[in-house]
Amino acid sequence: MSSVTLRRKTNKHGKCSLFLDIYPPIPHPDTGKLTRKHYLKITVYARPRTELERSYNKETLDLAEHVRALRQLDIQNNRYGFLSERMRNGDFVDFFDEEKKKRKGSSGENWRMAIGYFKTFAGEKVLFPQLNETFCEEYADYLLSAPSIGRAKRKISTNTAVSYFSKFKAALKQAYKKGFLSVNLGEIVDSITPEDTHREFLFLDELQALADTPCVSMVVKKASLFAALTSLRFSDVATLDWAELRGSIGNYSIRFSTKKTGSAEFLPISDQAFQLLGERGEGAVFKGLRYVDVVKILPGWLRKAGIKKHITFHCFRHTYATLQLLLGTDIVTLSKMLGHKDIKTTMIYVKIVDQLKREASHRIKIEMDKDWLLLKNAS
Repeated sequence: MSSVTLRRKTNKHGKCSLFLDIYPPIPHPDTGKLTRKHYLKITVYARPRTELERSYNKETLDLAEHVRALRQLDIQNNRYGFLSERMRNGDFVDFFDEEKKKRKGSSGENWRMAIGYFKTFAGEKVLFPQLNETFCEEYADYLLSAPSIGRAKRKISTNTAVSYFSKFKAALKQAYKKGFLSVNLGEIVDSITPEDTHREFLFLDELQALADTPCVSMVVKKASLFAALTSLRFSDVATLDWAELRGSIGNYSIRFSTKKTGSAEFLPISDQAFQLLGERGEGAVFKGLRYVDVVKILPGWLRKAGIKKHITFHCFRHTYATLQLLLGTDIVTLSKMLGHKDIKTTMIYVKIVDQLKREASHRIKIEMDKDWLLLKNAS
């Protein structure tokens, strides 16, 4: 078993530098070389002469002993990050921003906003050693206080806070994976609990009306209808390649990796969904599709179709899920079609359908005359 001992080394200024003596030596995370000494950059008086100097030595040695105990635990758990200059001086904000650059479209915009809120909370620079459970929990509390940034000064909702905090946790997990953090804070820290929200969707007649209505952009129209017929998110529609489409009439499917989870997926699609794409080509299926165009074009197209609901591109996924349940698809099958890892995620759509059924049960009414009411009371 490794031991960590607090030792002193006297210098020419009459003070002692404190260091940890680690035995047996451990590999340095930056160089891989076996390392035994770790200087704490703390000094005490070699020969304290006054009461003030003796008091200083006592407090400093107590602090050093506390650090020694922490490092003992680190070493027992094979965590050697405290030795790394790279980890001690690395900037998490820069790392967070580099992770954002890997995301495109709507996902990239969400990451940009997540970093904006993090900087408002923590500042422009946060070193990796400053990150701990308490820091992360305080950031979660900050987001839940519904702060507002930017010109609009709109306060964020709980579910927006959930989204931004999940981006922060994803960056923490990557930092741990790449060795910048000695503890996997992304796994340890609890996520913010989301609120149940109303998920907007289109009924079948509304989806048909949208299909019948001209749109100023054919690629936006085709991509939107394809999402409603397949449940694909924008990120997966935008990157869909012809090579990922397989099969023949009655047996078409898509084999791809989702941009959100990175998991490999097999998704059967209808003949109509495949025919919507037109003649088979090469490369991207929806060439020229940009999220910024969807945001600009979709509201006007919906108005032309006489649809007054607030529909975003992601609502086409909600449309697919809700209509599947309304048309009799079982919850287990739907969960697999949506690529959900936990069926609890799919249950939100069951709640929507149950509410629709309750509302429908009150729509059929007949007039009751006085004689009928008297007869009912007499019985």
